Amino acid sequence: MKRFLTVLVASMFLATAAYTAEEKKADEKKAEGEAKAEKKADEKKAEGKAKAEKKAGEKKAEGEAKAEKKADEKKAEK
Repeated sequence: MKRFLTVLVASMFLATAAYTAEEKKADEKKAEGEAKAEKKADEKKAEGKAKAEKKAGEKKAEGEAKAEKKADEKKAEK
């Protein structure tokens, strides 16, 4: 009877330890996945900002070129 109770208690302890380890692994994977998702979101955001800045720079350059062209045309008309 003592042997049976000892085996029962030991198996319960091992089962609890295994369950806790599985939960810990799941939490780590979840945290790792969230970190990866956050990193990807930050990269996309930075990429979007870079594209927006590039477009803004191109539009500004186009606007300046048009302004210079109009100024040259006005000078030529006078």
